[in-house]
Amino acid sequence: MPSTLTHDQDSAAISLIRGLAMDAPLYAKSGHQGTAMALAPLAHVLYSRIMRHDPAHPNWPDRDRFILSGGHASILQYSMLYLSGYGLELDDIKQFRQWESATPGHPEVGHTAGVEVTTGPLGQGFANAVGMAIAERMMADRFGAEVQSHHTFVVAGDGCLMEGVSHEAASLAGHLGLGGIVCVYDDNHITIDGNTNLAYSDDVAMRFQSYGWHVETLGEVANDCDALEAGLRRAMVVRDKPSLLILRSHIGFPSPDLTDNHEAHGNPFTAEQVSRTKAVMGIADEPFWAPADLVAAYRSHTAARGAAVRSEWQSRFDASSLNRAEWDACWTASGMPGWTDLLPVFAQGESIATRVAIQKAFDATITGVPGLVAGAADLTGNTGTKLAGQVPQAAATPGGRQIYYGIREHGMGSAMVGMALHGGVLPAGGTFFVFLDYMRPAVRLAALSHAKVLFVFTHDSVGVGEDGPTHQPVEHIATLRAIPNLQVIRPADANETAHAWRVAVEHHGPTALVLSRQALPVCTDGSAVETGAAVLRANDAAQVVLVATGSEVHLCLAAAEQLHAAGIEANVVSMPSWDRFESQTPQFRSTVFPAGVPVLSVEAGVTFGWARYADDCIGIDRFGASAPGALVLDKLGINTDNIVARATALVHKA
Repeated sequence: MPSTLTHDQDSAAISLIRGLAMDAPLYAKSGHQGTAMALAPLAHVLYSRIMRHDPAHPNWPDRDRFILSGGHASILQYSMLYLSGYGLELDDIKQFRQWESATPGHPEVGHTAGVEVTTGPLGQGFANAVGMAIAERMMADRFGAEVQSHHTFVVAGDGCLMEGVSHEAASLAGHLGLGGIVCVYDDNHITIDGNTNLAYSDDVAMRFQSYGWHVETLGEVANDCDALEAGLRRAMVVRDKPSLLILRSHIGFPSPDLTDNHEAHGNPFTAEQVSRTKAVMGIADEPFWAPADLVAAYRSHTAARGAAVRSEWQSRFDASSLNRAEWDACWTASGMPGWTDLLPVFAQGESIATRVAIQKAFDATITGVPGLVAGAADLTGNTGTKLAGQVPQAAATPGGRQIYYGIREHGMGSAMVGMALHGGVLPAGGTFFVFLDYMRPAVRLAALSHAKVLFVFTHDSVGVGEDGPTHQPVEHIATLRAIPNLQVIRPADANETAHAWRVAVEHHGPTALVLSRQALPVCTDGSAVETGAAVLRANDAAQVVLVATGSEVHLCLAAAEQLHAAGIEANVVSMPSWDRFESQTPQFRSTVFPAGVPVLSVEAGVTFGWARYADDCIGIDRFGASAPGALVLDKLGINTDNIVARATALVHKA
C-alpha cells in the first residue's frame, strides 16, 4: 500500500481544497477561506499520510483524533472529510453554512461524521485536546498499548493561543507530560483587526518551552508536503511531553490580491478574486471544481490506509485478554451490571453536606463505574471529588484516576469535555459554584456537544458564609437552567445526591450537580431526582404547595409542620431538577402542582424563572454578605418563619 499519493495528485488535491475553500464562502456569502487556503497542504498531509483513521469507521476507538481549534476555518475540515470519503458529498459543500446542512459554520461533533469536537470559540479545541490526551493515556495504561495508542493532532492559530484557556491547558499538559498531543501553531501573523503586532508579541516558542513542551520551529514550509510530513513525524516520536510545531503560513495563499491581508480572514473573496486565484493555481475557473477521478483516487487511498490500520487494531483487540465488560462500561461511560446496588443509602435524620455525600457515592461505586475519573481546580477535598485510594494522574502513574487540575477552572472544564468526547472515561470535576463564571464556555460547549461530563459545583449559596458575596452564588443556578441540553440537579440531601449520581451516569449528556457546603438533614428517599420533583408531604386538602430545592427543602418540611399547627395544610415538594420535571407527562406534573392550589417557591438564589411554577417566591434577589452562613441565610429570609408567614399570606390571598 503506497504511503502517499503521486506528486501530481498531491498538487491537484491541494488545489481542490483551496478551490472549495474559496467557492463555499463565496456562495454562502459568509465564511473564512484564508486560513483554509493557507493550511490546505498541512491538512492534506495529515489526512493522506499521517493520521491513522478509517472513513468507513469514523468512531473506532484507536483512531488518531484531529481537532481544528480555529473552527472558523471549518471549510478546510469539510473539504478533507469530503475528499477522504467520510460521507460528505459536493452537494453538502455547496450547502455550507445553510439551514440543516451537514456543513455548519463551525464544526459540530455528532453533526458531521469525522468531527471530533465542537470548535469555534477560540482556544477551546486546543484545551479539549489536553483532555483527549489524558483519556488516551489512561486507557492505554488500563487496557494496554496494543489497543490504545494514538495521537491527538491540533491546529491552532494566533487567536487560540491568545485566549486565556490556552495558557491554562498548555501549562497542565506540559506538567502532565502528555506526549500524545501534536499541535501545529498556524503562525500567520494575522487577526481580524490586522497584523498580530497590534496586540501580540509573545515569544510562543519560549512560552511553550517553559511549560515543558517539545517545540520545533518549522519555518516557511507551509507548501512543502514532505517537510510537513517530516516535522509531524519528528514530533510523533516524542512521547514524554506534548509537541508544538510552529508553522509560518500566509493567509489567503496563493491569492494575488489578498495573501497576507487580514481581509482574507473572514470576508469572502469576490468572484473576480476567486477567478484570479484559480488562474494562479492552474485549475478550471468553475465553481466547486472537483474532478471525479481525483476524488475517487483520494478516497480509494484513504479507504485502503484506514482499512489496513483498523484491521491490524482489530486483530490486536481480538487477541487481547482485556476485560470486555469493563472495556464496554468505559467506552459507554456507564456502569457495570448491578453497579447501582453499590449506591449508599443514608438514614433519615442523619446530617451530612451534599458535597460530602457525593464523595461517598463516588467511593462506593468506583469499582462499578470503571470510567470514573475525578478532580478539581485545587479544591478536591472541598468539593467531594477526592477519590479514596486513587493515585494522581501523572506521567509516573498514567492510569491515575485522581486529576489535580490546579487553579485552572476554564482549562479543567474544557479538558473534561475533551475526555468525554474522546471516550473511555466519565470525568467529574469540581469547583465552588461561584467559579462557574471562570469556566462557563466549557459548560456551554459540553451541552452543545452532548458531552457526558459531571460538573460538581459546591458551596452553592450564601450559606458559604464569611467569605462574603464574592464567593456566594446567587444568580448562578438560574444561568445553568437557561443552558439547553444541560441536566441541572440541586439535591435536597444525601439520598438525593446519590440518586443524582445515578441519573448522571445514565444520562446521555452533561450534568451539573449543585451541592451544599453546610450539613443538611437527610429528609428524603432520593426518588424525587428520577422525575425531577416529588411530593414529600401530601395532604388531599392541601391549601398551599411549598416547593424548594437543595438546602431549603428541610426548611419547607419544618414550615409545613408549623402551618399544620396553625390550621393550614401544606404539601411539600422537593424539586431537584427542573429539566427532568419538564420531561414528565402533564398528568404527572399536575399531581405535583394540583390545579387551583397556590404555590410558594423557596430557593437561596435569585427568583428568576420560578414564576413558571410559583405564585409567590422566596429567594435572594441581591448579593450576599460576609457573616456566618446560617446568619446570612436567616437575615435574607431563608428561614422557617418567613416561609410560614409568606405561605399564610398566600393562602389568605387565594
